[in-house]
Amino acid sequence: MNARQLVVIALAVLAAFLASQSFYVVRETEYAIRFRFRDIVGVDTTPGVHTKIPLIDSVQLFEKRVQTREYPGEPFRTGEGNILKVDYAAQWRIADPAQYYRATGGLTDVASGRLDEIVRNGVKGAIARRTLQQVVTVEREEFVKDALTAAAQSAKELGIALIDVRVKRTEFPDEGTSDAVFKRMAQEFRRQAAQLRAEGDEQAYKIKADADRQKTEILADAARDAARTRGEGDAEAADIYARAYQRNPEFYAFERSLQAYVRALGSDHDLLVLAPDGEFFKYLKQPGRGR
Repeated sequence: MNARQLVVIALAVLAAFLASQSFYVVRETEYAIRFRFRDIVGVDTTPGVHTKIPLIDSVQLFEKRVQTREYPGEPFRTGEGNILKVDYAAQWRIADPAQYYRATGGLTDVASGRLDEIVRNGVKGAIARRTLQQVVTVEREEFVKDALTAAAQSAKELGIALIDVRVKRTEFPDEGTSDAVFKRMAQEFRRQAAQLRAEGDEQAYKIKADADRQKTEILADAARDAARTRGEGDAEAADIYARAYQRNPEFYAFERSLQAYVRALGSDHDLLVLAPDGEFFKYLKQPGRGR
């Protein structure tokens, strides 16, 4: 093999090496920062094959997925001065790779240490603004939201998006504190129960009063409609009777007398005292008169 062939082979190897150094792959779960002489010249957030200048540009990859960090048994002081141990966890991810690198140098340990301090301060401030009972019971969700809001703003300076802060468990440092808290909680629950009962009684009184008012209105409307209907019926009946009387006065008088007999003589225990020559029994005395 002569010198010319060696040069060709060397050039081919160099070309292959430069070609391999001109491309890099970014996966779906990664960010990539491209450096040129230690200065950031590009950030690749989309997966795929990307190019760089060989031997001049360098690439560093960072995790894009959500990461979880747990904090077991952290002691905090409440607004009342009591000590409360809290187990909590934080979920976060890199949101701005360039800012993340500038703030932490791309070192995971540095980022974790600073994020730990930020999250701890957020939880500490949220607990310090509340009583022990509020942290444990009624305002727990609000307290977690408060801690997340305070810590998320500071985490942005690291290029990190703080997604969630979750309280996993709360403990009291000694049995005496636990008993005192439970007693206060019981008193608070009794107060809330009494308040709810009072509000329920008030609502029940309002509902009953409204129902009585509606009942009175409905009965009044029904009585009015019934009176109107009876009046209309009586008027129509009177009109019918008047027309019947005009057509055959004798038969009309006979029919009315029969109705009077039925009403007056319909019971075995009724007693009537009438003059024998009165008009009441005229059709009984003279049956043919009503023809």
